[in-house]
Amino acid sequence: MATEENDASRHEAAGVATAAATVGGGGAAGGVVAAGEATYPVAPGYRVNVRSGPTTTSPVVRVLAYDARVRIRCQRRGQSVNGPYGTSSIWDSIAPGEYVSDAYVRTGSDGYVAPSCG
Repeated sequence: MATEENDASRHEAAGVATAAATVGGGGAAGGVVAAGEATYPVAPGYRVNVRSGPTTTSPVVRVLAYDARVRIRCQRRGQSVNGPYGTSSIWDSIAPGEYVSDAYVRTGSDGYVAPSCG
């Protein structure tokens, strides 16, 4: 079973950009989330891959920084992933064309916390 945990040095060597502490698009400039928008923490100690689709075989778009928080735009079913918050087939869209496995995001729920992606 593939996991979203990754080796930071491998990604930095490959030139993959890391995100700011708070990410998710749609907020203020630079991906910073505006006041009042709900964000969710990524599992502590993990730099999580952001992928172009809801599978671990989808290309990595970027890598989230340690202790990142994300705004979930919508959610969809995809490949089942085992992570620090259990096993989940829910993927969180944090920006257009950017997905992270819900198994790495502490939403407080095993189900949907945002609308289904269209």
